[in-house]
Amino acid sequence: MKILITGTTQGIGKAIAEKFIDEGHTVIGIDRQEQSIFRDGYRHCTCDIRDKENLPDIPDVDILINNAGTQNEDDIDINLKALIYVTEKYGIHKGIKSVLNIGSASGHTGAEFPEYAASKGGVLAYTKNVAQRIAKYGATCNSLDPGGVFTPLNEPVMNDEKLWAQIMDETPLKKWATPEEIAEWAYFLTVTNSFCTGQNILVDGGESINYRFVWSE
Repeated sequence: MKILITGTTQGIGKAIAEKFIDEGHTVIGIDRQEQSIFRDGYRHCTCDIRDKENLPDIPDVDILINNAGTQNEDDIDINLKALIYVTEKYGIHKGIKSVLNIGSASGHTGAEFPEYAASKGGVLAYTKNVAQRIAKYGATCNSLDPGGVFTPLNEPVMNDEKLWAQIMDETPLKKWATPEEIAEWAYFLTVTNSFCTGQNILVDGGESINYRFVWSE
């Protein structure tokens, strides 16, 4: 199948691209940074997804994975508006099998920075909108919403012992996910899955269920 993934030069997007290549699919990556995957079965398009009018022509996409995102840098324009541009161009057509949006636990909890949380909350709602519209093609659309993941974006807290200890106190499983683990979820939700749709799948090590109840002994 032809898989289109945004944000493939590092982190989660790169791991997802590698997973699909390993499984024998043809992967096209869109990223504003230069190519970082050099393998058979991969083609790279250097492009800023905010540039709606200059998105490349890529016909007959079977699976679209909207992974590109940022934090504290035009979050609503990149994480939400550009995701909509990409989906409307490549994901709404008769041949589509699945659309997956990489959201965030922050879209559920409202945590982190204001525009970031708002942008990811919008992704959750837009996911349901797309799911309704492509159901007539027999296609699914879900969001995969990670909590902590070992990516370059999170290095400021990953490399700070004090902050890391605080984060682990808030995470029942006492660990974060690897990009490869999130890639496995992405593959399942788009290739294996054919019935779950319009859902926002929270994968956060239990952080959002930690209600921090305090009482006297």
